[in-house]
Amino acid sequence: MHVGKTPYVRFDLNDYSVPHRHVESELIAVTGIDRIRIVDGVNVVADHPRSYDRGARVEDPRHESAFLEHKAAAKQHRGTDRLVVAAPSTRTFLIRVAERGHNLGTAVAQLLRLLDEYGACPLEQAIAECVQRDVVDIPAVRQLLQQDRHAIPRLPGAQPQDPRLRDIVVRPHALADYDLLTGTDQENDDDESR
Repeated sequence: MHVGKTPYVRFDLNDYSVPHRHVESELIAVTGIDRIRIVDGVNVVADHPRSYDRGARVEDPRHESAFLEHKAAAKQHRGTDRLVVAAPSTRTFLIRVAERGHNLGTAVAQLLRLLDEYGACPLEQAIAECVQRDVVDIPAVRQLLQQDRHAIPRLPGAQPQDPRLRDIVVRPHALADYDLLTGTDQENDDDESR
């Protein structure tokens, strides 16, 4: 029997839970009068009392809790990836947070709020300074953002809901290169007028 996109198999018009790691795989149902065992090769992946109802959903609470933990971890990874793209110094910052035994999930959530509030460039500058000073503390990042006269908090609700638009990062470039170009052009103009 095929496990679809959700961690359930259908047998005799009823759904039985399986561990989430078996989604999109082929399993075998071994049934008896009062039990149904779902196996992968020789390994029993689920063991449920058999239901003779129609449309019943038979669940093992361990399957659901493991699935919810997996989803929470995936959400944290998506947040971490978003932070690292927007502010590359976040990778080093979070490694140091973990080394010091602080909660990574809390740090990621707080940094995501700061990213939404202040934007990518100010956050990168604040995190890079904290990493340089070896201060891995979210309040320190927040304080640097609040002290930075260029870091202006965004208005609540002013950002688009579409993550493709919300997560666009535009990094400003040093303008000194343009000054050199301008200076070179002025020197050439002065030479031609002589």
